[in-house]
Amino acid sequence: MKEYTTEHLRNIALVSHGGAGKTMMAEAFLHYTGATTRLGKVEDGSTVSDYDEEEIRRKISLYTSVLPIEYRDHKINLLDTPGFTDFVGEEISALSVADGAVILIDSVAGIEVGTELAWNYADQFELPRFIVINKMDRENANFEKTYASVEAFATNAGKRLVKVQLPWGEKLDFKGVIDLIHMKAYSADGKAPVAIPSEYQSAVDSARHVLIEAAAEGEDALLEKYLDTGELSGDELLRGLKDVVMSGAFIPVFLAAAGHEKGIAPLLDAFIEFMPAPSEHPDITVHAKGGDVKIHESDSGPAIVYVWKTTADPFVGKMTYFKVISGMVTTDVHLWNNTKNTDERMGGLHLQRGKEQITMKNVHAGDIAVVSKLNVTATGDTLSDKNRPAIIDIPKFPSPLYRVAIHPKTQGDAAKISPTLTRLCEEDLTLTWQNEYATGQTILAGMGDQHIDAAIRRAHSKFQVGITTEEPKVPYREGITRKASAQYRHKKQSGGSGQFGEVHLRIEPYPEGEFEFADELVGMNLSRSYLPPIEKGIRAAMEKGVFAGYPLSNVRVIVFDGKEHPVDSKPIAFETAGREAFKIAVHEAGPVLFEPIMNIHVTVPDANMGDVMGDLNTRRGRVQGTEAERGKTTVNALVPMVEVLRYTTDLRSITGGRGYFAMEFDHYDAVPTHLATPIMEAHKKEMEAKKEE
Repeated sequence: MKEYTTEHLRNIALVSHGGAGKTMMAEAFLHYTGATTRLGKVEDGSTVSDYDEEEIRRKISLYTSVLPIEYRDHKINLLDTPGFTDFVGEEISALSVADGAVILIDSVAGIEVGTELAWNYADQFELPRFIVINKMDRENANFEKTYASVEAFATNAGKRLVKVQLPWGEKLDFKGVIDLIHMKAYSADGKAPVAIPSEYQSAVDSARHVLIEAAAEGEDALLEKYLDTGELSGDELLRGLKDVVMSGAFIPVFLAAAGHEKGIAPLLDAFIEFMPAPSEHPDITVHAKGGDVKIHESDSGPAIVYVWKTTADPFVGKMTYFKVISGMVTTDVHLWNNTKNTDERMGGLHLQRGKEQITMKNVHAGDIAVVSKLNVTATGDTLSDKNRPAIIDIPKFPSPLYRVAIHPKTQGDAAKISPTLTRLCEEDLTLTWQNEYATGQTILAGMGDQHIDAAIRRAHSKFQVGITTEEPKVPYREGITRKASAQYRHKKQSGGSGQFGEVHLRIEPYPEGEFEFADELVGMNLSRSYLPPIEKGIRAAMEKGVFAGYPLSNVRVIVFDGKEHPVDSKPIAFETAGREAFKIAVHEAGPVLFEPIMNIHVTVPDANMGDVMGDLNTRRGRVQGTEAERGKTTVNALVPMVEVLRYTTDLRSITGGRGYFAMEFDHYDAVPTHLATPIMEAHKKEMEAKKEE
């Protein structure tokens, strides 16, 4: 593949709900442009885009693939993204480096939850977009009905649509598309366009009139000419349409049956004619030494590279996908990673097309390429000239919502589990992991069960680490509600030197902090030198928990008396006495179990609001308020974490996949007695069983 300069590049993200046909459309583009010699199929795992073994097994896209194609002296980087909502992080990453978006819509299903998400993210990145109503040759395809549903959705979102094509036949009789821009009819691609069949002339004339009106809004001069003459020339139509597409004033609607390569050629033409080159993209804000600066995508600017994706390949090693924001990158050049403050050599530059690697010597501004074996660079990092440091903000990713506790399958896996989890989370910014102090578990969090399952399988296939999962324990906390005093004498005599220590202490709630240790010792009953071991014993008891096996916090301890023995008193004796006195006091101090309360924001179609509110009430939720906007309602509520451990799956079920939510930790609150008692009893039985062992 030859080098392409910025003005001859197009970066197009294919986004949609799962199953709308993105991967097959990418396959059709590859075949039509000669990049492949045969059309692959998702069903038999032969597509260029879905080449990962997990993608082939599941028959869905899990990762964004970059598929460079050449057409009319331009290079188009197609970014085929996953449609399943669990893998929305891949879609966000792709849109962050795209210059335009193509939103595919199934001709039968119409607008789906994934369509809405894709639309919202395209808005977030302010991308010009096309709508493609795909699978027009399906048995129940209905162009007018689907167009009406999309138009209603777009109007609700404050956007206007314009038809640039009409269907030539429909359902099983779908022959191709009638192009209103060039006034030709296209059947299966590869065949020359033909004259528009006469029976469509009336509908075509009417739709073209609307199209010309839309294009005239692109420039004042065009509008003036249109008002005077009622017409625009072919070139003026193209120019006006590009203006309204770029500004977002109109979204053009195309048609296709990509699986049978119908509607592909006009779409490729439209990419070049109406989608922006990177140099036409709004300037990008970069954080530099002297403050924020706006960078134009051009070869002549300073070298700046943004890393939007990293992945591990078992044969090649670490592969880093980047977009050149400014300047030109040549093979073996050294760039400075400003996020990690280290030097990286850009060796082994190439383009990735599925499994195929296409070696490149130079990568121009605006282009997307891959470099192998960088040392520390991760997703979201910015590389630039060391003397001109620059950092680009990473896009905002949704917080992980679905948590599992993970364990190594074997002893050999245990040592590798931390670095493997770190690598997985570096590659996918919607994955996080942590060691949960309160439960002693390692927690992996993602966007849903499929997301977590894919990550665990990836750990096995790419990093050779076996992982098992279970539902995580809730990180409860123990606490007290009132003051209490206790004393404990530890005495041990077994021949020779013995152990003796007696501690008198008082405890009280301490809402100002986690723990405070003080003394009110007077006289000579107890030496202050024994206070550190007493504190050590108390801290050990707090860490393990006293009555339910969870850490205890927000407590103040005051040691006010004690006794010591001139021979038998030792630090270990006072450590034990302090610990046991503390435990007795806790049981007298109104012990209570606290649970984490989450602040949850559930966005659902208005029709589902009653069901969702009712469901939240059954989860001990306290609704804080609602916000309505454009046919959707966001319910804000405080809900105990234990009630929403699997809410991702449950909400999809309640709303048919149309609801989504975000949540964050808010505070700890007391667990109701009828729920706390079984938790305490279970811990008591567990302790008794351990004693018997």
